[in-house]
Amino acid sequence: MTAPLRPAVDLLVQYARFHRDRRNILMHFVGVPMIVLALAVLLSRPGFAIAGLPLSPAWVALLPLASWYLARGGLRLGLAVNAGIGLLVALAHGLPAGGIGSWLAWGLGLLALGWSIQFVGHYYEGRKPAFLDDLGTLPVGPMFVTLEMLAPLGLFKSLAAEVERRAGPTVLRNLAHPA
Repeated sequence: MTAPLRPAVDLLVQYARFHRDRRNILMHFVGVPMIVLALAVLLSRPGFAIAGLPLSPAWVALLPLASWYLARGGLRLGLAVNAGIGLLVALAHGLPAGGIGSWLAWGLGLLALGWSIQFVGHYYEGRKPAFLDDLGTLPVGPMFVTLEMLAPLGLFKSLAAEVERRAGPTVLRNLAHPA
């Protein structure tokens, strides 16, 4: 079981050990944001206001999650993850512009597609997703994707290097001769 209050580097190493195939990582670049977007769509209703500020369950759920990312020991990474999730939550509120049918179609459709993409990625990996054994790994996905997307741009290089040192290099697994 993941100890949810461990430092970001330890959580990322544990997560990375299930994500070393480059195709799987690419699938996560699409699937993880799609799942976050889907959850935000599903939590975008009912809308309400507090002190004139428009809110929804999605914004309320983001508060403890944002705090969790910031408290993992990597303030800059926490800010980057929160910015990405915040953008997805904001986008989610504009997607289901119609009635309940549209809202459910967007939310459930994105969720099903996002998870399908994840499972295709894990086919390439040759391993089941880590969350099947440990639900505590679910919030690490957006942090992992953020790191993997920003490290090639020169951000978080030392963190990415430490994760790779401890989890091993990325590979292209030979599907004809699985290990």
